[in-house]
Amino acid sequence: MNPSNIRAGLHQDWLRLPHVEPGNRIGLFGGSFNPPHSGHRLVASTVLKRLGLDQIWWFVTPGNPLKDHANLAPLATRLDLTAALADHPRMKVTAYETVLGTPYTARTIGALCAMRPSVRFVWVMGADNLGSFHRWQDWRQIVGSVPIAIVDRPGASLSVLSSPMAKVFEKYRLPEEVAARLPDLEPPVWTFLHAPLDRTSSTGLRNLPE
Repeated sequence: MNPSNIRAGLHQDWLRLPHVEPGNRIGLFGGSFNPPHSGHRLVASTVLKRLGLDQIWWFVTPGNPLKDHANLAPLATRLDLTAALADHPRMKVTAYETVLGTPYTARTIGALCAMRPSVRFVWVMGADNLGSFHRWQDWRQIVGSVPIAIVDRPGASLSVLSSPMAKVFEKYRLPEEVAARLPDLEPPVWTFLHAPLDRTSSTGLRNLPE
């Protein structure tokens, strides 16, 4: 990934971290968002409310290393669409991974924790990513770095029982009824949040006839 090439044409606002105060509880919601949709918004709003977060930062990645980039829309397009969807005073959109020069979540989280040591970060993801989470680079390091909130997605409920991540870190699962404590706990710790199921998917939207 050539950061300078990717950053070309992006507004400077996308290349900054959102403002944060010491002690804030911040959700980190990363993805290609190709395109962003109502299911993403539901995941973000669920954790914002259920965990009592101060903000949730949507990290629009230049490209997921595990996915084919053939149908990947330009980063600027995905940022604009994500910003329109995340129209909420406590939802912020950023392309800061292009500044860090990495598409890997473990490195992004490590950099953020070093830059903002007084902030309580929580990694946020839909349960549809849980089944392949063990394929992410340094996935165990991610679990050991920040608390993780996983929100149910259609067809993914059983992944919480069968995925390698859920099995390896089973004893660190926080019961859903006390999930609000998650941001204040030391990792490894994770929780699974049930929410209304939105069957919208990025793949389905990309496959719609033009």
